[in-house]
Amino acid sequence: MTIIEPTVSGAKSKTLATWIAIVAGPLGLHRFYLHGFRDLPGWLHPLPTLIGLYGVLRARSLGQDDQLAWVLIPFIGCTIAASMLCAIVYGLTSDDKWNARFNVGRAGSRSGWAAVLGAMLALLVGAGVMMATIAFAAQRYFEYQAETNTPSVSQPATPTAPPPTTSAY
Repeated sequence: MTIIEPTVSGAKSKTLATWIAIVAGPLGLHRFYLHGFRDLPGWLHPLPTLIGLYGVLRARSLGQDDQLAWVLIPFIGCTIAASMLCAIVYGLTSDDKWNARFNVGRAGSRSGWAAVLGAMLALLVGAGVMMATIAFAAQRYFEYQAETNTPSVSQPATPTAPPPTTSAY
């Protein structure tokens, strides 16, 4: 049993597209493989990736309390999760649909288990990255809200009168 049958020259491989999306998806290389270098969405992938990396570098150098860093870091998480979603779609697309879309006028390629295994890995990585991104962003947001809503030490809290007590006698 072969895992991948050899592709015909010029045919776009579903397996290769899946693994490119997993490895270099945040840079848009899977889009360039499938659509060429004139693909606008492919050129838009590196921007949020670089913004998120800048946020990671800010957090490493300035600490986790840097507010701009926690705004920028989710950009890379969303880009990675979107790339993993593309890998899942590529890996689970049937060979006939794949060839009808990407190999029109060429002899189509047949994929094996490597595309399915890539989709499974992409599901694992994508789900983990998305959950971590949501958890990180929500935690930093609620910590920021708690810090801005607490009275500062220089302002004394306004005294409140104790509730009246009632006597049963």
